[in-house]
Amino acid sequence: MDAEERRRSILEATRRAGSVDVARTAADLGISKETVRRDLNLLAAHGLVRRTHGGAYPVESSGFETTLSYRTTSQVREKSRIAAAAVELLGDAKTVYIDEGYTPQLIAAGLPRDRPLTVITSSLATAGTLASAENITVLLLGGRVRGATLATVDHWVTPTLSDLVIDLAYIGANGVSRQWGLTTPNPAVSDVKTRVMAVSRRRVFSGVHSKFGAASLCRFAGIGDLEAIVTDTGLPASEARHYVLLGPQVIRV
Repeated sequence: MDAEERRRSILEATRRAGSVDVARTAADLGISKETVRRDLNLLAAHGLVRRTHGGAYPVESSGFETTLSYRTTSQVREKSRIAAAAVELLGDAKTVYIDEGYTPQLIAAGLPRDRPLTVITSSLATAGTLASAENITVLLLGGRVRGATLATVDHWVTPTLSDLVIDLAYIGANGVSRQWGLTTPNPAVSDVKTRVMAVSRRRVFSGVHSKFGAASLCRFAGIGDLEAIVTDTGLPASEARHYVLLGPQVIRV
């Protein structure tokens, strides 16, 4: 195969498996490790993968997003710490929006059970997590269910959101950058998130450091629209300070 076909093959393998290893990829394709490294560096320069020590993982973009099943196996320790820290920001909120995605699902699981809460969510997984929880009333937004994320979207969802006033929204995103704010690849998902941002008094983004510096097709919020950003220590302190200058508190755990 030529160089373009080889890089396409590596990218497809990265997206299919969730990550690639330089040594294994070299063996699978019958090429040198240095060739794999050069290909991964080129893919990274085009914003398609993020390099790690010895490999790479995919970056979600306008034409690609990872599935919920993959997210439940990726960076789980970091996501668990982030979720726990995000729950600490609940304060006296009585109505809470929980976004689609695995980190928001972990936040939902960590919500207190010793006081009444109303949770609004577009996520079937989150609704299932909380359905039998003591003191929690779950409002699942109806709509078309996306197979990749088990979340509802489209015109059935957004009118319902427009009539609500939400104390606190836990928002996810596929990309977070100082220039472009919070982004997601799918316009229907972006519409739901935009409506949530508009009707929520407080807004907290929770996500792993690998989302930072990336941008997808649809922008739904600016960094300054957030009260707080909760992420892991993989986001350098120097970079976190740049986000603080735009308005939100940044918590690294």
